[in-house]
Amino acid sequence: MTTSLTGRTILLAGGTSAVGAVVARTALDRGARVVVGGRDPGKLAALAGELDVVTMVCDLTDEASVRALADDLHATSGPVDGILHLVGGWRGGGGLAGQTDDDFRFLEHALTALRHVSRAFDDDLRVSVAGRTAIVSSTAVARPLAGGANYAAVKAASEAWARAVAQGFAKAARDAERPLAAASVVFRVKALEGFEQTLAEAFTGLWDADAAEVNDTVVTLTAP
Repeated sequence: MTTSLTGRTILLAGGTSAVGAVVARTALDRGARVVVGGRDPGKLAALAGELDVVTMVCDLTDEASVRALADDLHATSGPVDGILHLVGGWRGGGGLAGQTDDDFRFLEHALTALRHVSRAFDDDLRVSVAGRTAIVSSTAVARPLAGGANYAAVKAASEAWARAVAQGFAKAARDAERPLAAASVVFRVKALEGFEQTLAEAFTGLWDADAAEVNDTVVTLTAP
């Protein structure tokens, strides 16, 4: 059963970047209520001045801060129906010798945020009649290079986590003997620059498909 995005609450985790603005605008145009969570008050204020979004300051790498975000959202607007994880960044180069622990720890923040957010809102997505969550991964996972080993390793771990979320959705539906209504999806891109609108349409388009069709899928996005 496909569903409309109208009236659904969407959380953009780490959505203060340019791509976050594009996704927010696309979701708003389709009738969604958009919440953007991030730790930079200035960037959040700038986004709220541009678009009709709700902004909430949150350190997504801190579990207590994410739990507080979930509590605040539940108190003001109820459960969320969709999440797009946009916490990321790049550090690499220098072959294997250039893959430093400092760089790995920086990149690992994206996985840490994903773990915290997906746990805090797992129940929301399971009870929603149209729960959707997605991460932005990289084509580097399929072809990792020595100079990007740290980056590819973190992205691969993030994909594994997202697929575990998908399995949890499927198991919960089976155990309850009801149709699957939630889906977890991986979007792979070579680079986000130039793919902002493609990603926005792919994410919001998840509500045009049955959950069973898109749950636990890896979708490589190509230029329009």
